[in-house]
Amino acid sequence: MKYNLSLSPNAEVDLLESALWYESRQIGLGEKFTKKVEAYFSRIQNNPLHYPLKNGNLREAYIQKFPFIIIYEIVGNEIIVFAVFNTHQNPTKKP
Repeated sequence: MKYNLSLSPNAEVDLLESALWYESRQIGLGEKFTKKVEAYFSRIQNNPLHYPLKNGNLREAYIQKFPFIIIYEIVGNEIIVFAVFNTHQNPTKKP
């Protein structure tokens, strides 16, 4: 089954703000971060059940080399990404 992946408005903001922050630290790092996240989006689309359930129906994919997790839910043949969460943030902010 082919899954469609969509980002919530909050996830889009998370991704953009994080990429801009990395880019401000080192030229090209924001692009590397974005490519890494997009690679994980592809992995999630190809095998969404691979990543563990953490909170109800929400799953979490930990991104290697960057302190982020992708929080998503599978609804039918749709994958909804709710957050690209920085694990260095206050854990109470985690969706």
